Amino acid sequence: MNVNQLNRKFFLNGLLLSPVLPFLYLQGQYTRLKVGKLPDAQGETSGEVVGNDKVINFLAIGESTVAGVGAKDHAEAMTGQFAKHLSRQTGKTVRWNALGVSGITVHRTLKELVPKIPDVSFDVILIGLGGNDVFQLSTPKKWREGMKELIGIFRAKYPDATIYLSNVPMVRDFIALPNPTRYVLSRVAKMQQINTLDFVSEYENVHYYLPQGKFQPEHFSDGIHPSALGYDLWAEEMVKFFFQK
Repeated sequence: MNVNQLNRKFFLNGLLLSPVLPFLYLQGQYTRLKVGKLPDAQGETSGEVVGNDKVINFLAIGESTVAGVGAKDHAEAMTGQFAKHLSRQTGKTVRWNALGVSGITVHRTLKELVPKIPDVSFDVILIGLGGNDVFQLSTPKKWREGMKELIGIFRAKYPDATIYLSNVPMVRDFIALPNPTRYVLSRVAKMQQINTLDFVSEYENVHYYLPQGKFQPEHFSDGIHPSALGYDLWAEEMVKFFFQK
């Protein structure tokens, strides 16, 4: 399914859902108040996982998972856990940097985070975006355009880097989100996953993670964001998936 077909499907679904949109909005606001807002991970946003004398410079950039919401520090969050499993997989030392903002979308990332990328020659880049674009109902076309611009920036700046994309969050697993809102947003997330798989196929050395399992209640910190255990499991599965390709 190409982006024009996805866009038509997106707007058709929106038209069909228009009578219940006010209810979905109120349900979403209630859930936001009920769940509350967890803080970002504390401490340093850079670190090192020691391996052999060969070094991988690794950048994670994105939304709340990269900001480390649900973990006490970045070593326990997405970036540090991915670096740990990347080091185990390769045997190399991984020097990591986390550049994340909770609530950010891909278009805000282009404006707010890209200018803050550390002056380091990165070998591996993990882009962790998608959740907020789903929650804010970004169209497939808007999501694709933003992601392709972001990938293009990284490809121009780091032509030899490997670029990984974490999965668009599987909203179906968000236990804090009630139905029918969870069902509706899970369909949007699925649409964006199809969209992402399509445009990633246009690139060399850019890979998208297809989830291999389902998050269980113990893998969440608040029913939406991962716990330290959830981050560990997610990062481990991603690294295994990427190195099997």
